[in-house]
Amino acid sequence: MLKKIARRLKIKASIRTKVSGTAERPRLTVFRSNSQIYAQVIDDTKGMTLASASSLAIKDKMTKTEKAQQVGKLIAEAAKKAGVEAVVFDRNGYLYHGRVQSLADAAREAGLKF
Repeated sequence: MLKKIARRLKIKASIRTKVSGTAERPRLTVFRSNSQIYAQVIDDTKGMTLASASSLAIKDKMTKTEKAQQVGKLIAEAAKKAGVEAVVFDRNGYLYHGRVQSLADAAREAGLKF
């Protein structure tokens, strides 16, 4: 396994021991690939995904950071439809910088509390 991926997985495991989603405050997790970004709101007690959004649905030509902002807005809207107001943010081992940060900031601006 690549050293960079192994490092991220080690950080992810450390984060997941501390961060867990409940029915009142589900977990907002982010997955970032080279070209796309995905977000899910998960209730860990039931093991259910309550809402999800990804940059696959965005067909406009824009930068990856701008797509991440759009996904942040989409996940906030989807979470509100599912009746979720507050979440716990799980950065999934990624640095809180760039696309991950722009997704989180956009979700906050759209009314999601974390």
